[in-house]
Amino acid sequence: MTAPASASAWAVHRPGGRELGVMSLAVVGISLSAPLTTLLAAPVLALAFWRNAAGAAVLLPVLLMRERRALAGLGAADLRTSALAGLFLAAHFAAWLPSLSMTTVAASTALVTTTPVWTALVARASGVRLPAAVWWGLVLAVAGVVLIAGVDVRVSLRALAGDGLALLGAICAAGYVLAGARARQRLSTSAYAVVCYSTCAVVVALAAAVVGDPLVGFTARDWLLIAAITVCAQLFGHTLLNLVLSAVGPTVVSLVVLLEVPGALLFALVLLQQVPPLLALPGVALVVAGVALVVRAGRPSTLVEAAT
Repeated sequence: MTAPASASAWAVHRPGGRELGVMSLAVVGISLSAPLTTLLAAPVLALAFWRNAAGAAVLLPVLLMRERRALAGLGAADLRTSALAGLFLAAHFAAWLPSLSMTTVAASTALVTTTPVWTALVARASGVRLPAAVWWGLVLAVAGVVLIAGVDVRVSLRALAGDGLALLGAICAAGYVLAGARARQRLSTSAYAVVCYSTCAVVVALAAAVVGDPLVGFTARDWLLIAAITVCAQLFGHTLLNLVLSAVGPTVVSLVVLLEVPGALLFALVLLQQVPPLLALPGVALVVAGVALVVRAGRPSTLVEAAT
C-alpha cells in the first residue's frame, strides 16, 4: 500500500448531514444485534454464517441489475482487497466469539471495542496525520465502554487466553474496516459487500464444520431471530456503515460502532427488561463525547462516493 493511497483511504473525515443520518440508522441496526442474539439458541457461528450469506444474497441482485458497470470495472486487486476484508471479518468472529465463554463478557466487550485505536495506529503508521483531538476522543470513548462493561478482572490462564482472543478480535475488526476503506475507493457498496460477505460466509462455514456446529435444523423461532439480526445488524448495520466508509474513514466508522454498546443497553432495557449497570450513564456520556470529539476533529470530506 502506498502512503498516498493509505492517507486518502484511512484519513479521518468529518461526516456531513447525509453521512450522520446513515450512521445513525446503522447504529440503531447494530444495537439490536446483541439483545436479539441473547434470545438465540442456535450456535453463534451459524448466525455469523447466515447473516453474511443472506446479506450477500440480498445485495447480489442490486449489483447485477443496477450496477453492471461496476462488474465490468472490477479488477483483481479490488477483488483481493474485498476478499481480504471478508477474511478479517471471519477472523474477528472466530477470535471474539469463543472469548465470551473463556473470560468475562465485560472484559471481552471492553477489549474488542479497542478496534478504533488499532485503525488509528495503522493510519498513523501509514503516514496519516491525526489531530490530538482524535486521540483524546478515542481515549474517552474506550474508557466509556470500560465503565459500561464494568470489567471484572479474572486472573487465570483461561481468562488470559480469552482476553487475548478478544483483543485479537479487535485487531481483526480493524483489518476489516481498513481493507474495506481501501476497496470502497473504487468499488460500489454492493460490489464490495457481496465479495466481502461471501468470503466471510465461506470461511465461517468451514470453521463451523471443523468445530461441529450445525448450520441448519433450528426452530422456527431461531430462524426468525436470524432473519431479524440479518436485516438489522447486517443490512442496516454493516452495509450502511460500508456505504459511508470511503467518505468518513475507518477510524470514524469503527468509533461510531462503539455507540452500539449504549444502544444495546437501551434495547435490552426495553425488550428484555434488563436494568443497565450503575456506571452506564457516565459511560454513555464518555462514549458520546469521544465520538463527537473525533467527528468534529476530522477535516471536511472531499471524497466522491462510488455508485450504490
